[in-house]
Amino acid sequence: MKKLIIFLIGCWLALGLSAAELPEDLDWQTNNEDPIFASPDAKRGGVFNMSLLSFPLTFRTVGPDSNTGFRSFILENQMGLYALHPDTERPIPALATHWAFADDNKTMFFKLNPDARWSDGKPVTTADFLFALEMMRSKVIRAPWYNNYYSEEIVDVTAFDEHTLSVTAGSEKSPRELLNTLGLTPQPKHFYELTDDWVRRYNWAEAPVTGAYVIDEVKRGRSISFKRLDDWWANDLTYYKHRFNVDHIRLNVVRDMNIAYRHFLRGNQDTFGLLLPEWWHDKTDSPEYRNGLIERIWFYNQEPQGAQGLHLNTAHPRLQDIRVRKGIAHAINMQRMLETILRGDYERMNTFGSGYGDFIQLDIKAREFDIQKARALFAEAGYDQQGPGGILRNGAGDNLSLSVTYTLQEHTPRLAILREEARKAGLDLKLNLVDGVTGFKVMLEKKHEGAWLGWGGGGLYPQYWEFFHSSNANQPQTNNLFNISDEQLDSLIEQYRVTMDLSEKAAISRNIQQRVDELAIFIPGYQVPYTREAYWRYVRLPESKGTRHSPSLFWPMEGAPYSSGGLFWIDEEQKVKMKSGKARYEPVLIIDETWRQAQ
Repeated sequence: MKKLIIFLIGCWLALGLSAAELPEDLDWQTNNEDPIFASPDAKRGGVFNMSLLSFPLTFRTVGPDSNTGFRSFILENQMGLYALHPDTERPIPALATHWAFADDNKTMFFKLNPDARWSDGKPVTTADFLFALEMMRSKVIRAPWYNNYYSEEIVDVTAFDEHTLSVTAGSEKSPRELLNTLGLTPQPKHFYELTDDWVRRYNWAEAPVTGAYVIDEVKRGRSISFKRLDDWWANDLTYYKHRFNVDHIRLNVVRDMNIAYRHFLRGNQDTFGLLLPEWWHDKTDSPEYRNGLIERIWFYNQEPQGAQGLHLNTAHPRLQDIRVRKGIAHAINMQRMLETILRGDYERMNTFGSGYGDFIQLDIKAREFDIQKARALFAEAGYDQQGPGGILRNGAGDNLSLSVTYTLQEHTPRLAILREEARKAGLDLKLNLVDGVTGFKVMLEKKHEGAWLGWGGGGLYPQYWEFFHSSNANQPQTNNLFNISDEQLDSLIEQYRVTMDLSEKAAISRNIQQRVDELAIFIPGYQVPYTREAYWRYVRLPESKGTRHSPSLFWPMEGAPYSSGGLFWIDEEQKVKMKSGKARYEPVLIIDETWRQAQ
């Protein structure tokens, strides 16, 4: 008997399971009643061709050099415990079939779907969630943000058996915020070993996933291909039927968008994003459009907007002076850029992100272009002498300049307008184009003066810790591109992370935005409350075209936190007709304002 007990204890420890008892009075919830947003007319099959501006530096999703555009193809192909319905915003089953909230306002309980499988066929169990917590806390992954989040925001994972677990937050939260915090993604315990060489060892590893696609073929520096799992475990789940329809996704590296567009017009790429006004207005009058072979859609959504604009690095000696930072803000003529280069299609952003309702401080207005105010502020900072070309300088002979690092050639005309206007205020903007992932790495390493970029939006609430907390300042591979270290901001952010009351949390959010504005470290750019895309006629969409939270209509993976991707399909019969070269149709332009918000 004693040997049996020892054996059983050993089994529990090997599985990483807890002997804790599951509460008996839990109110288990699920949701299979919300509207279906995929089309039953969708057809499986075909190859979907896309392009990447640069080849990723790693296949890892955490650690050095992992924060790239390609990362989303991996992250959004890993299912969480639940997802959010892209129209109703309510939780829907994913890896878990049911969930329940504990009375402590910190803990959620989950029942895993026993059919859930990794792409290598291994079952998904609670051990993978226990390992996820261990991995994200480990120093070997060299990911400070994850180390912090999985120590302070998610403080515990408890396994009751192979398919039942709980996840606990570090502070009391409302049910809505618990959903925003505790959507833990598992990590394959059977695949990873947390060794000191983890970053190098798994740099190009193709880790098992829980989503519909796996990496199929890699041509280093040239292309990455995915293939659909025919026996994907979630094929018949309520909200996953008729989705992820293409059999193969091929990502070709094309380092110039103009060349990528030519590939698209030749049929080597199936869709193309037309958010850029010059593309939408000037490059869609070719025979392919006039003959209805390529269709266009302007689809309004209600996606919260990530911050876009100019990030000032306060570690640079010149930018340590708030008068210089405020002067630069008044020397940036964003409105002229919007009205000319951007054709009035985009809207000015006023705060660090937008679209989060009460969490946004609507009283803040971005500093307007004002030459007199800019010059007065520069003079206060000592830049009161006129140098060559009208550029101001101080008594030490230091010219007033700002090097702006950016990653997209297509943004050069926008920044050229800003440079031209800034000279009127005595500021020399030096444009520093560093392509793709290399440019973003320069920013993460804090080697920039000003960084021109936009962050992804989404989520239920704005995020601030990674961007503004001092623990991320003067540290490589963090998102605090401002290198800001401010006690008032730190205090507000720490309150924001632990506050349970939503109205109080929203008030703190507004105060954070107010403080960011006061510090003049971010110059807001623009926001775009829609997606615009072109697609060959054989690429089909559901009748609804998209969802309330569709950032793109042709994203092949799931999307996060809203499960909005993988709704399109390839009509192979239509494709064959079009390849004959004789097909002609009426031109198609769709403007869908179903989800357009009142201005």
